[in-house]
Order: sequence, then C-alpha cells, then structure tokens
Amino acid sequence: MLPIPFLLLLLSSILSPSSAADFCVADLSLPTTPAGFSCKKASTVTISDFVFSGLGTTANTNNIIKAAVTPAFTSQFPGLNGLGLSAARLDIEIDGVVPLHTHPAASEVLVVTQGAILAGFISSSNSVYYKTLYKGDAMVFPQGLLHFQVQCGSTPAVAFATFNSPNPGLQITSLSLFGSSLPSPLVEKVTFLDDAQVKKLKKVLGGTG
Repeated sequence: MLPIPFLLLLLSSILSPSSAADFCVADLSLPTTPAGFSCKKASTVTISDFVFSGLGTTANTNNIIKAAVTPAFTSQFPGLNGLGLSAARLDIEIDGVVPLHTHPAASEVLVVTQGAILAGFISSSNSVYYKTLYKGDAMVFPQGLLHFQVQCGSTPAVAFATFNSPNPGLQITSLSLFGSSLPSPLVEKVTFLDDAQVKKLKKVLGGTG
C-alpha cells in the first residue's frame, strides 16, 4: 500500500491545473495516431486554430441522398484536438435523407434550426425511437447506435450537431454493404436479399464484387 504522503502528492499532481497543457492544437502536417494528432509547437499556434467559419455556409446537396454534412472535426478545426468535442452542420433538401449510420466514437446531439426533420435511432435491443423535430428541438443519439434523419415538410431543413469526440467517426450501413467490394453472394447471405436486388443497389452506390 502506498504511503499517505505519496498518495496526496500523486492526487495533487493529477488535479493541479498546471499538470496539463492548456490545449493541444493538432499538427495536421503529421500523421494521426490512435490518440489523435500530435500537438503543434506553442510558438506556431495562432487564433485561426481556434476559429472555424464553415458552419454558416449551405452545403451542396446535389447528390443521391439530397443531403450534405459540413464537419468541424479536428482535420478542419485543429483547436479541437484533445478537447473531446466537435460539431457539424447538416443540410437536407426536400425529400432528402441521411441513411442509417453510426458514429463509433461519439454520442451526438442534433439541434434543428430550420424546417423539420424526422429523426430516430435503433437500440441494441432493436427498440426504435423516432420523432419529427422542428426548429429549436434537439435529440440525442447514443454512441454507436444506428440512427437516421429524413427531411419533412415543404422547406429544406438545417440542423447542427455536436459530438463528444473531436473525431466521431462515420459508417453508413448501406454504403458499407452495397458501396464496398464485399462479394454479392456474401451480401445476399447476410441481408436475405436476392441477387437482382443486390446488384441493383451495388450499381446505384458504386459497389463491386
């Protein structure tokens, strides 16, 4: 058992504000690691590292899902590195959809600022939770769970998301199955879809195999 004086010294070093740097701005010139980006030298840090101006611009939604995400993650916003948070803007045109997807490394809070969005998630026990959100409404999506957003109403929708990770990660279920090189016979086995359906979806989403 450690002596009490040593325990007190260890505790004070952990709790002391001076025991850690104020920030760790990402050095984007170096490769990322499982722990994130390396820190820039303090002498090279500027105010620009702590400001991101991209969330005020409407993104291009001219794509198959009629939706687009503008991320404010570490790669775009170096000052987030090591702080455990990030943000994003979501634009969804009329009839647009963000398909079922997960963020393996973060929970998400979505706040609608324009239009209406039908949003929901599926729990690990296959319980489904969904609701139409209007301007000012917020919804939380727990880490790792499948979730989606669908535009509702007569106007395009805009929402802003925050995450409890500087890099939440993203995996879109349909793209993983039908936009990848996973062989069609295997896709058919794991989805119970027939060959014609799988080939049609692979053609639409750019898959091979």
